[in-house]
Amino acid sequence: MGILTRFRDIMSSNINALLDKAEDPEKMIDQCLRNLNSDLNKVKAETAAIMAEEQRAKRTLDECKEEITRMQSYAVKALEAENEEDARKFLEQKASLTSKLNGLQESFNLANTNANHMREMHDKLVSDINELESRKEMIKGKLAVAKTQERINKMTSSVSSANDSIASFSRYEEMADKALDKANAMAELNHSGPDASIKDLTKKYSENAAVEDELAALKASLNK
Repeated sequence: MGILTRFRDIMSSNINALLDKAEDPEKMIDQCLRNLNSDLNKVKAETAAIMAEEQRAKRTLDECKEEITRMQSYAVKALEAENEEDARKFLEQKASLTSKLNGLQESFNLANTNANHMREMHDKLVSDINELESRKEMIKGKLAVAKTQERINKMTSSVSSANDSIASFSRYEEMADKALDKANAMAELNHSGPDASIKDLTKKYSENAAVEDELAALKASLNK
């Protein structure tokens, strides 16, 4: 009856504890169900064999009881026929069968206990598998949501990093604007200095002198 001990251990195992230790809970769920269904097939075969033994023991016990009743009936009929010797033989056979009856009863009781135990384990295992099957999709759904949340968390982190980069870019742009403004202001100051004023005046009068010279030449030609 080693199988009884084995499947008692199977049904007392904590499936949730197995899932907690699993690196991939989704794969572990499927593996647990495969293992349990494999065990269920073994339990069915063993249960069928033990139930068959129970039925054989019950049939042997019932046949013995019927035979005892039959010997008793024939003994009565023999006495009614005034055949005491035949009645004695029937009673002797009845006594022999009765001595076997206790042993057959004990065999049936044991077979019945074993069969009941196996039926209980079979039914419990079927119930556990059905429960896990109904919970499987729920657990896988939770795992899928968890994975999605992990991806969202990573994306949120990436977006935060991008925002930091944009903020840094804006600061660099502001620094560039300040540098350009400073350079333009410096150029303006350089352009408006004393040397710049002299150059502008020289240019002004140089341009005017050329015009005056050309105007005088034009007048002289007209006077002719």
